[in-house]
Amino acid sequence: MTARPMIACLGAGRMGRGIAVAFAYAGHAVIMIDVKTRAAEQFATLQAEALGEVSKTLASLARFGLLAENDAEAVIARVSVVPTQNMAAALAAADIVFEGVPEVVELKREVLAAASKCVGPDIIIASTTSTILVDDLSGSVEHPQRFLNVHWLNPAYLIPLVEISPGAATDPDVIARVKALLEGIGKMPVVCAATPGFIVPRIQALAMNEAARMVEEGVASAEDIDKAIRYGFGFRYAVLGLLEFIDWGGGDILYYASRYLEGALGSDRYRAPEVISRNMRDGRIGLRTGAGFLDYSGLDIDAYREQRLAALVDLLRHFGLARPPVLDGD
Repeated sequence: MTARPMIACLGAGRMGRGIAVAFAYAGHAVIMIDVKTRAAEQFATLQAEALGEVSKTLASLARFGLLAENDAEAVIARVSVVPTQNMAAALAAADIVFEGVPEVVELKREVLAAASKCVGPDIIIASTTSTILVDDLSGSVEHPQRFLNVHWLNPAYLIPLVEISPGAATDPDVIARVKALLEGIGKMPVVCAATPGFIVPRIQALAMNEAARMVEEGVASAEDIDKAIRYGFGFRYAVLGLLEFIDWGGGDILYYASRYLEGALGSDRYRAPEVISRNMRDGRIGLRTGAGFLDYSGLDIDAYREQRLAALVDLLRHFGLARPPVLDGD
């Protein structure tokens, strides 16, 4: 890839527009390709809508202090929208192609097949599907070793995380190149197996369903559940990852808590996986034993704890919840 690869997005909908902002903001030229055949006036409407949304997003970023208002024009000038009949010419200039059409397998296969015929065998092609397994699509791509899934979380231009899911045939060098590209625009890519739900949607679905279930059961109001998530659940996991948090408190605590909840609530959805029991048998409890899901050998545990606690204090300040102590006479 060149220093700032040309980005092509198959589709000019929400995902394509979000990706366009993310890359254009970082200095890349981006072409959004409409994949639907339309009359000229219909395409002109779509083009105006797409560029209008990009412009509106950049105006928001300017209000948030992420760019100067007079720089927004330079960023949006890097974005263009072309009709489907110009796909071949547009893709000829692309260094990497992101497919972002609706979550319909046959539509994605059709679009990916057409695009893969328009680019050389070394040009990376990535789907952005949030639900479809990569190898349910890879058969439609010529030279599938250059194909993988790159799952962005909305809004794509703000959320740092991007999940990379390679297929059975994906070349490891392609994974490395995509990671480097994403890191170059300030993203935090992670690699996960081709599995339903990837990482975040799979965990997220459990949490969202449980929150809805608690409203249904009358455990608490929707407002109080969301307050608990913002200032308890989400607050901690902005600093400590889920597995890191297990290690922080100890895997044995999760094991016994899970057994209690499973019995008290009469549901095996709280049952701890076998890996929790296995870690306990192997003495991998977490920080207390120097290993859990993560390896803490050779780590200055006191310094590590101090760093994590300092990050939590920073969040308290962000939320306006860091208060001075009450002293005698105050």
